[in-house]
Amino acid sequence: MAKKRILSGMRPTGKLHLGHFAGALENWVRLQDEYENFHMVANWHALTTGFEKNLDIRQNILDMTIDWLCAGIDPEKSLIFVQSDVPEHAELHLMFSMLVTSARLERNPTLKEVIKDLHLGENISYGLLGYPVLQAADILIYKANAVPVGEDQAPHIELTREIARRFNNLYGQTFPEPVALLTPFSRLPGTDGNRMSKSVGNTIQLADEPDQIKKKIMSTITDPQKIHISDPGHPEICTVFTYHKKFNPGEIDQIERACRSGKLGCVADKKNLIKKITDFLSPMREKRRILESNISQVEEILQDGAGKARVIARETMDQVKEAMQIR
Repeated sequence: MAKKRILSGMRPTGKLHLGHFAGALENWVRLQDEYENFHMVANWHALTTGFEKNLDIRQNILDMTIDWLCAGIDPEKSLIFVQSDVPEHAELHLMFSMLVTSARLERNPTLKEVIKDLHLGENISYGLLGYPVLQAADILIYKANAVPVGEDQAPHIELTREIARRFNNLYGQTFPEPVALLTPFSRLPGTDGNRMSKSVGNTIQLADEPDQIKKKIMSTITDPQKIHISDPGHPEICTVFTYHKKFNPGEIDQIERACRSGKLGCVADKKNLIKKITDFLSPMREKRRILESNISQVEEILQDGAGKARVIARETMDQVKEAMQIR
């Protein structure tokens, strides 16, 4: 029996951080053995909010791809490719754009968050408004059965399902209706306790060296009510404890008891976490050094993935044109 297919993607914003790993990459790696995986570097999507920063995109593509490979994405199991290397995505996007109204796109809750975060006001580009339609094309060009996403992206998958249904009803059964596979681990907070984001500077990157990890962990926010070692702590509000839950689960019960009873100080707790995260990231750092010294290997992986992806994408577009009777 053939494996079901997954499409995953990220906008290339450069080197990735622990939030990317916990929120997406770890899950992608696990799913490689259960599904046929397609991993897309979404460089067109990067332009929807960063079209004026295009000079960074190529290096960001390489940095992000290296982090994918270091985290365990295996090109022998999964296709890895750059979105713009498969132009059929744009062609299908054009077809799909006829099937959805602007009013429907304006109701997208994620769009509203982006507009608010970037202070765009009325300055919303057509590309930003329609990026969920491009995302639907990304998914359906490969007839993906599932898409691993966080809760904030779930509305986009519902729109993809709507577009697939509308196309099928109008032109005949062509596309599956993909389901959202919600990431099992919630987002990691940044070192300041807020959402982890490179633009804020509160991240721990997968490529960070031990001294960088130490500096960042030692400055990480903890329980503000725990001033002295003997003060009873409240792990549920401590960012360091949240990191322990992810990267040091074997000691989590012991740490919680010692913290609540006033037997564990924050400095000792942080030193323990520094070692755990440093050891966890050590194999990724070593693999990154190897790949950075052989960039041609990374480029070959992307080229090979794009070539294989285009074969499938062209076949889908042939079916779409035949169904719509436009060829």
